[in-house]
Amino acid sequence: MTGQKASKELRVAIAGLGSIGTKIASALDQGIEGLTLSAVAVRNPAKHQAFIGGLRRPPQIVPIEQLGEVADIVVECAPSSQLRAIVEPAVKRGKAAVVVSVGGLLDNFDLVDLARTNGGRIIVPTGALIGLDAVNAAAIGNIHSVKMVTRKPIDGLKGAPFIVENNIDIDNLREPLKLFEGTAREAAKGFPANLNVAVALSLAGVGPDRTSVQIWADPTVTRNVHRIEVEADSARFSMSIENIPSENPKTGLITALSVIALLRKQRATLCVGT
Repeated sequence: MTGQKASKELRVAIAGLGSIGTKIASALDQGIEGLTLSAVAVRNPAKHQAFIGGLRRPPQIVPIEQLGEVADIVVECAPSSQLRAIVEPAVKRGKAAVVVSVGGLLDNFDLVDLARTNGGRIIVPTGALIGLDAVNAAAIGNIHSVKMVTRKPIDGLKGAPFIVENNIDIDNLREPLKLFEGTAREAAKGFPANLNVAVALSLAGVGPDRTSVQIWADPTVTRNVHRIEVEADSARFSMSIENIPSENPKTGLITALSVIALLRKQRATLCVGT
């Protein structure tokens, strides 16, 4: 690789400008080594015109299926129902897709094979979790069990399909209520806006069908709380994180920061962590 090619900036496009996408766009606009914000795709361009126009280098606005044409890395920050429409065109062109709605990836796992065939990549950020590098390392050996317990404030769980389908009233809770216990795959279907963390954990470790998940609605907490316990032949470890919700109560503030940290690694001279 010549010096000229090595110094070429990677173009980043973002699908969705909600609480996560806007923070990533602002960070790219302010400057991340070796990267530039080339394009965004939004459902209602007029709604985001002021934000986009306020950036130092406003990106072009394109339909989601065209993001892979104008970028080297496409960042998905949209509802999980849009995941395929965003990721498929990008990886077909051999580009990288950063997937935030990783729960939706389980229903579209053929995209991984599509990426492999075409030289593309699907990258899952750590998101609202902690210690995925330790889980990745343990998985090189033998992991015996992975358990996660999630506790969320009421507002962060409202509207989840599992709660609606089972007609569970969480509005008037005065003490913690265990809503769900099962696998990460089942949790992702029942709580698609809440349990991307469980799927990311499962993909780093023993898979979505062997990762155990509990979900609690907890009126006593104001943060999204995740506790993970891993038993492996190399180590036994537990991790706990309490995330401050963003403007969207279903999403932790640290999720956007995790994507920004991942993007910084793409061209960083010094890279720390596996």
